Amino acid sequence: RVMNHSLENIRAEFPVLAQNIKNAKPFAFLDSTATTQKPMTVIQVMHDFYTKHYSSVKRGVYQSSEKTTQAFEKARKEIASFINATSENEIVFTSGTTASINLVAWSYGRKFLQPGDEILISALEHHANIVPWQLIAEEKGALLRVIPVDDQANLVLEKIPELLTEKTKIVAITHISNVTGTVNPIKEIIQTVRNFSKNAKILIDAAQSIAHQKIDVQELDCDFLAFSGHKMYGPTGIGVLFGKYELLESMPPLFGGGEMIKSVSFEKTTFAAPPARFEAGTPPIAEVIGLGEAVKWLKEIGLDNIHRKESGILEYAISQFSEIPEIHILGNPKERGALLSITLEGIHAHDAAMILDEENIAVRSGHHCAEPVMKRFNIPATLRFSFGVYSEKWEIDRALIALKRVIRLFK
Repeated sequence: RVMNHSLENIRAEFPVLAQNIKNAKPFAFLDSTATTQKPMTVIQVMHDFYTKHYSSVKRGVYQSSEKTTQAFEKARKEIASFINATSENEIVFTSGTTASINLVAWSYGRKFLQPGDEILISALEHHANIVPWQLIAEEKGALLRVIPVDDQANLVLEKIPELLTEKTKIVAITHISNVTGTVNPIKEIIQTVRNFSKNAKILIDAAQSIAHQKIDVQELDCDFLAFSGHKMYGPTGIGVLFGKYELLESMPPLFGGGEMIKSVSFEKTTFAAPPARFEAGTPPIAEVIGLGEAVKWLKEIGLDNIHRKESGILEYAISQFSEIPEIHILGNPKERGALLSITLEGIHAHDAAMILDEENIAVRSGHHCAEPVMKRFNIPATLRFSFGVYSEKWEIDRALIALKRVIRLFK
């Protein structure tokens, strides 16, 4: 296993980035907020699982099944250590951030919400942290309340104490906005909630922060944390819900099936302790092993190093884009994550994205599954540039040349 990762040469660890060349133009991948590329080490451990010890987990006494089970549970321990959970039993595997949030909404929410209770979210949320709460609020007769956002794309934090009441049962907030890049001061928000509400349970959507900065769930004192493997250099189809153990213990299972039971009879079924209670059926074994490897890889590189590199790329992009009058950067938050959303005067984001694709530059265009954010800033769509540990300044230079071409074409 190679432990010496050079940030200057890290791109070479990603097969897609090394091989994708179109019209003699190397691939500029500027869509890491949607999904990150995979380093060879993650691809390799999944390949090894399928070719060397493929089997199911927890059910076989034969050698390959035992080896697979060990790799599977080792990944759970890696992830628990990565976010400083008190135990690997606080780590529930799901299919992604969306499934993790839904699990809390439909298990915790369904059991504990009463008519008239309140759920507090923010105006910067992805649909995955809006729609589940709307659905459970409708079912339970609860009320959804929203922390507003100012013109610079910062949450209006002083409104939080006004929005919290004794009826607030759930507070669900994104750590980093996938549209504006706003880094919400999560620790401060959690402290405010704890000061003003004794009953509220706090869920953090960490989909956009997990691969960019260190998260310590004990230090934060969040009740739940949700994130996805594919945004942190791991596979698709795997995600994590961290929950404080006593909360997970109080929650009913969402799915019934194999492995989540203690005992089954036709008269009565009793359920296994968490996390098994929430992991019915055969799990996504290759994906869990791949995610465990991605976490190890992130630890080796160091999140501080990643943050430093991405911040340099972000600053460079802001300085370059700011020089072109037709480009408008969305928001000016106090702290911005590794992404930048722009609009172009008189040009739709989709048209611009298609022209950038001709230049072998991948960017995201649209409402980014955050329509309320678009409505707040009165725009139909943005062109979003987002960065990862493999991002380079030459990609920004290429994007800038392409954007100038777009502006000329539409003038």
